[in-house]
Amino acid sequence: MGGGNLMSALLALILPALVPMVTDTVRGIINKFTGGAGAQPNNVAEAIQLMKAETERLQAVAALDTPNPNISKWVADLRASCRYIIAILVVLNAIVCMYAPGVPEDNIVMSLTLAGSVWSFLFGERMYLTIKGAKK
Repeated sequence: MGGGNLMSALLALILPALVPMVTDTVRGIINKFTGGAGAQPNNVAEAIQLMKAETERLQAVAALDTPNPNISKWVADLRASCRYIIAILVVLNAIVCMYAPGVPEDNIVMSLTLAGSVWSFLFGERMYLTIKGAKK
């Protein structure tokens, strides 16, 4: 595997896991200079209106994700675990691409990039929150 492709594959594995840390750092810097106020409601009526809008948004997202009530149990279980099944398949694909003979470098890099996004999906934010909590 060439040095440039290997480096880009490693960066693709590492960078997605660092995104929560970078965004939290930027948010912390902005809060330091702005006093952490952000876009806050100015009165009680605005606060109530903001809470209602957030509740409606969450209800709409929940309605999109709610399965039909007469759905079969195995279909509901498969639907709920679909992300994790695909994540396992992506990681297995990366392992096979890394160790199978004759796989082109571009396929290896692409597989490692996809595996990096899966790693970030599964562990990135949790790992960052654990590290952040240990610093306090």
